[in-house]
Amino acid sequence: DPQQLELATSGKRKLRRFIVIDEVVDKLYGSKVREYFEQNNVQHKILALPTTEETKSMDLVLNILQEVQKFSIDRRTEPIIAIGGGVCLDIVGLAASLYRRRTPYIRVPTTLLSYVDASVGAKNGVNFLQCKNKLGGYTPPVASFLDRSFIRSIPRRHISNGLGEILKMALMKHKGLFDLLKSHGKYLLDTKFQSYRGSADRGDAALQTTRIAIETMLEELAPNLWEDDLDRLVDFGHLISPELEMRVLPTLMHGEAVNIDMAFMTYVAYVRGLITAEEKEQIIQCMRGLELPVWHGGCSWPLIKKALMERLKHSGGQPRMPLPTGLGVAEIFNDTSEETLERAYKLWVRD
Repeated sequence: DPQQLELATSGKRKLRRFIVIDEVVDKLYGSKVREYFEQNNVQHKILALPTTEETKSMDLVLNILQEVQKFSIDRRTEPIIAIGGGVCLDIVGLAASLYRRRTPYIRVPTTLLSYVDASVGAKNGVNFLQCKNKLGGYTPPVASFLDRSFIRSIPRRHISNGLGEILKMALMKHKGLFDLLKSHGKYLLDTKFQSYRGSADRGDAALQTTRIAIETMLEELAPNLWEDDLDRLVDFGHLISPELEMRVLPTLMHGEAVNIDMAFMTYVAYVRGLITAEEKEQIIQCMRGLELPVWHGGCSWPLIKKALMERLKHSGGQPRMPLPTGLGVAEIFNDTSEETLERAYKLWVRD
């Protein structure tokens, strides 16, 4: 809005920003963030919070909203800024959507997982009654600012965790992305997704990988932003993992739980004859190369059955099971028998 822009830059009113930052990110980058706002003469309030799956609750949302109310923002011209991983972006998104019915917010992802996943789309939410993201809504941010230099400071396991969601998009929609991960997985882990002058010989694998992952995610999400259509390829790896992740907290990270789900579903696809034994092995070996778990003791047969029953409740009475039908291609199936699932489970556990 040109009028708002003129007001903001004319100096008649001091710019103000409310920022929620993950407390770990605050220790690493908080001084730079404060310096930035001070240099630009922006009145600001920075709220550093522990944003983890265990703290992802309505209590934290209400805590944020109390501080927003104290600071007092103009809901049209002063977006709330979230700086952190996926949990932080989810919590702040929900808080912004509730404050004055809808306050704009900006996402600044600082982990690989949030860079390629939470930064894209409209969803936000918190855990409730031991269920993952049971409360939430669909309020897209006004912007997502993507800066891979944040990824330099995250541990190797967190990078592997983010690679789980990238692999999901590769298996569902993009054989080229799968080939990139297979060829450059270790390099991406070693270099923490940074681009270097000497990386030209690898075609800047970090830039290519993140760009393709985000583009394929947008391609899949944009036509169905509010999930009116429940047949979603992006649900691959998300049928059993919510139950598993909440059951074993904090043992597994989100991308790791998703990968365990994907590994099992790869066996389901194999038992159904959708992929060959060689394709199954390629997928499992790629997962291992990305240092992702392909099995977990907590993923028992009763847990799988319970998770799939939950899935039926929330997906219109159909399992809507995305399965690979090759490398980089997939379809959604509603006719997988319990016998097929059990055969796949036994084979998976044996391997």
